[in-house]
Amino acid sequence: MTSVQTLTVTKDEGDLRLDRWFKRRFPTLGHGRLEKLLRTGQVRVDGRRAKASMRLEAGQSVRVPPLGIEAPAPKRAIEIDPGEAAELRRRVLHKDAWVIALDKPAGLAVQGGTRTDKHLDAMLDALRFEAEERPKLVHRLDRDTSGVLLLARTTPAARALTEAFRDKTAVKLYWAVTVGVPQRDVGTIDLPLAKLAGPRGERVAADEEDGLRAITHWRVVDRAGRKAAWLALLPETGRTHQLRVHCAALGAPILGDLKYGGREAVLPGGPEKPLLHLHARAIRTPHPKGGVLQVKAPLPRHMQESFAFLGFAMDAEGDADLRA
Repeated sequence: MTSVQTLTVTKDEGDLRLDRWFKRRFPTLGHGRLEKLLRTGQVRVDGRRAKASMRLEAGQSVRVPPLGIEAPAPKRAIEIDPGEAAELRRRVLHKDAWVIALDKPAGLAVQGGTRTDKHLDAMLDALRFEAEERPKLVHRLDRDTSGVLLLARTTPAARALTEAFRDKTAVKLYWAVTVGVPQRDVGTIDLPLAKLAGPRGERVAADEEDGLRAITHWRVVDRAGRKAAWLALLPETGRTHQLRVHCAALGAPILGDLKYGGREAVLPGGPEKPLLHLHARAIRTPHPKGGVLQVKAPLPRHMQESFAFLGFAMDAEGDADLRA
């Protein structure tokens, strides 16, 4: 792109931060260069200076100076397999005019990335249900984590839900099966985490000096001797791979988490490469239109089988940690 352009924010881009809008439209534009363009006033929104954190609204105009790179076309709805669309709709746990709660299956990425062509973000039109706006992601789950994922059906709902996650008024409860048992039955781990780049993709590690603060509360719900445990996990922060790294730091890696637990994340006599046993069991959050929304997702099949194998009592108080 060698000339100034004025681009319009689409409905699907409403409520995006300005820096994320640029990342979507110009994926090769570095953050440092964008910050310089913002500081010097070369990027403007509706004719005014703007900051990277500014939330955009559909219909606004963004002045984009010459960048020397081409802008891809705005994201368009793509056709998905009718069977996959129907399966997504079957996984809806809750739907109203403002929010959809989906039981995301393990193995489905939420957003695209390197070597990730199939992801939920590209399939959201299957969950439009004839609404004017396409559903919007307001938080994420790892590809291999199953469970409750909230989608906003309107831009105001997206703003309200995003604020709830940011202000920690949304409470998230996870269930995990770990190999080994923490030394205490109840506790809190406060261990800063930092992202590390590597040849095999993004990795997170404890870093007391440069890491971002990460806090997880845990409770042992049930155990199979010292071999394995069923943990209820309440993250107070939402760092990438936080629960996986924190469980490994407790000496009880999540079953199937070969990335952070290695061979210690495999049960003797079990599968050589088990699926990750981390499940977003429930979310409790203020509803965008008032009141409280609380949604629970049933255990996926692979965790049901492990619960049965390990003898965990499903009538145990696994949901007791979800604050009222």
